[in-house]
Amino acid sequence: MYLTWLDSNSWLIEMGTQRILLDPWLVGSLTFANQAWLFKGDRPIPRPIPDHIDLILLSQGLEDHAHPPTLKQLDRAIPVVGSPNAAKVAQALGYRQVTALGHGESVTVAQLKISATPGSPLGPLTTENGYLLKDLSSGKTLYYEPHGYHSPSLKDAAPVDVVIAPIVDLAIPLLGSIIQGRKSAFELVQWLKPQVIMPTAAGGDVVFEGVLTSVLWAEGNADELRQVLQQHNLPTRVLEPKPGDRFEVAIA
Repeated sequence: MYLTWLDSNSWLIEMGTQRILLDPWLVGSLTFANQAWLFKGDRPIPRPIPDHIDLILLSQGLEDHAHPPTLKQLDRAIPVVGSPNAAKVAQALGYRQVTALGHGESVTVAQLKISATPGSPLGPLTTENGYLLKDLSSGKTLYYEPHGYHSPSLKDAAPVDVVIAPIVDLAIPLLGSIIQGRKSAFELVQWLKPQVIMPTAAGGDVVFEGVLTSVLWAEGNADELRQVLQQHNLPTRVLEPKPGDRFEVAIA
């Protein structure tokens, strides 16, 4: 299993003979509803789009997960798997092979099984996706959810080899948490007993600006999580990849 963190929630996962582009934001600015005054992300260092992508995997339909400018740069013949909201974005952009996964549903691509789990809530009626990936040839497994909302049903999937999830809290005063990773990461490790956990949703080399960034506050870090795991005699390793570096995850 090889992983490349591409900043924010964007990853290249090489697993089960597949090269999977996960929640890609790789070109242009990141804004929500074109409101750059409210929030805008930019990349001082250009992030090239990886070659030979077999599958695009989208956890949410919002711009920071299904980023329209990036999706417009990719070949529309690449298969897409996503939450129902993300699938609508891909279909509107002209992708020809789009699979919408509801919670509890799965699809198998070559030797890779992708199962959708409940993820981040968007309002009272919509809950986006997390994903369990399993390499059917080796049995290796990976879990991803970008906002720290993990369903207790995941306990049935334990153990999972690699977890990609936030480890910090990010919140707006009076409105509450956007990302709740500080507590949920420890709980997730207890549930899934992974060999490795890696943080996602961090900025990496990205620069953010706008009114919203002035009121956001964050708590937690990798060293704090390592200390908590050590105190509870949990052997999970906390790895912090550098943006753009491809590395092999050592799994026993």
